[in-house]
Amino acid sequence: MAANSKAKSEQEWQAILSPEQFRILREKGTEAPGTGEYNKFNEPGVYTCAGCGTPLYKSTTKFDSGCGWPAFFDAIPGAVHRQPDNSGGRQRTEITCTACGGHLGHVFKGEGFDVPTDERHCVNSVSVKFHDDDKE
Repeated sequence: MAANSKAKSEQEWQAILSPEQFRILREKGTEAPGTGEYNKFNEPGVYTCAGCGTPLYKSTTKFDSGCGWPAFFDAIPGAVHRQPDNSGGRQRTEITCTACGGHLGHVFKGEGFDVPTDERHCVNSVSVKFHDDDKE
């Protein structure tokens, strides 16, 4: 993680995040499929990092993939960092908030969804907060 104004110690993160947010954002956990508040949510607005507030996704890039987690076909340019994740015996691409390093989920390519990027950013609802267009 690059040093920046949004970087915090793990103790600082524990003090400001809920236990579930800490487990997912800082310990790379995953919420159970179909349980997240934004899985079936479709309002116009922006999704920001639940840890640091950085804008990550626009609602115009959200789509229903049926995977059980919120799915987006693209992030706001520069907001999401990608890195290889070979945990659990699978090769995947982890996505994190570029600003604070918080774990968001994983990105999958070539699944055949009818979206412009042929990508699915599979994001934990706990990792993001929604802000409607009227409050920006």
